[in-house]
Amino acid sequence: MSPTQLPDHGAVLAEVREVRRAGIVRLRELRLPVLTGMSAGPGEGSPGEPRFPAVERLLRTAVAAIGGGTLQEAAEFSLGLAQGTRDWPPADRRRRAAQVYGVSVERFRKNQELMVLGQVAEQLVRLASGAPAQPPATGAAAAPAAEAGTVLADGSASALTSASALTSASASALTSASASASEPSARPRPLAPSHHRIPVRAGGHGRHVTLHVHAVDLLRDIDVVVSPSNTHLALPEPYKSSVAASLRRAGAVRDPAGRLVEDSVRDELRSWSDRFAAPGLSVAPGTVAPTGAGALAWQGIRRIFHAAVAVPRPGTNDYDVQPADVTRAVTRVFALLAEENGRSADAGLPPLRSLCLPLLGAGRGGLTPAVSFAAVWAAVEAELARGGDWDLHFLVRRPERALLVAELLASTDGAPTEEPGP
Repeated sequence: MSPTQLPDHGAVLAEVREVRRAGIVRLRELRLPVLTGMSAGPGEGSPGEPRFPAVERLLRTAVAAIGGGTLQEAAEFSLGLAQGTRDWPPADRRRRAAQVYGVSVERFRKNQELMVLGQVAEQLVRLASGAPAQPPATGAAAAPAAEAGTVLADGSASALTSASALTSASASALTSASASASEPSARPRPLAPSHHRIPVRAGGHGRHVTLHVHAVDLLRDIDVVVSPSNTHLALPEPYKSSVAASLRRAGAVRDPAGRLVEDSVRDELRSWSDRFAAPGLSVAPGTVAPTGAGALAWQGIRRIFHAAVAVPRPGTNDYDVQPADVTRAVTRVFALLAEENGRSADAGLPPLRSLCLPLLGAGRGGLTPAVSFAAVWAAVEAELARGGDWDLHFLVRRPERALLVAELLASTDGAPTEEPGP
């Protein structure tokens, strides 16, 4: 297609949305004049050949060009391009795409879905212009420029160079999407490292924190894990994928056949609520409820601190999270550590030394990862500035979020290199 015949972005987006509604499996039934015209490149079959295979190849090429991460993953699920989703109903595909962003289906429909499909349309227009499709210059895609000394909008040089080992490994894993992703012979993406020690500085004190890039139930030998919770301290069902659900599932005691014997974490949290919370009422945002770790004790986890930061929104399945409540909760976490260590000393027990923090409120709470980290770090920095001597860990599941957290952590110190993880 010549530059003078470039399709309108709105027309392309309208047809991409039509594909989302019908799914790839029904391409033959759809009338898609714009996408059909874009797919009719030189040598693309004979005039009498059905165009829907070419349209599917075009869509796959555009989605692969997004460059990985949550954006590409959500696009693949939305359009039925992910493996095994070709014949999924549109509601199931939308639900799975919403899970990629950790938001409700309704919030995804009103917000992220249009952004995702708009990016697919953007890549399609790029392909039609003859220019190579390019992913948005954020996250991993922006890493090479940052490492070369690119100055950010606020005038400061990117601190990503101080986490170069994480950047090179994770960025490669995120940006190695192939235009022929559907082909069995496509090369697999490299695995990113899952543990990193990153230098930080607060109040003149320098130290290292460990960044984990994996599921929370894989943690080992950490005294306290912080779990995000709502203000009713109601744990999600254990089959869900959130941090709180994963900790509940991993902390449950089961018999050799896998049958549930004791829902330890849930039972202890209910006991705490019965003792300290008014019946039927929520606790104040920023409240932290400590419990044991149940079966996670076998992995060296001693305590779980449940941070009530998510306020349910009436009449919906969504939550509101305020950054100030996240900071307040993390501040309370450090106070609880000191209180419990005082009791442990009196009982002759070893102190709690290590603490792992997820990005509180960055799932269904709706905070962006950067805002969540800033709110968490405000309390961490204040504690370190006071001389708090804790073994600190941060936890994320996705490599692209690890890139962001590594960059933000490294920017507190400015050190030239990252120490290899364990």
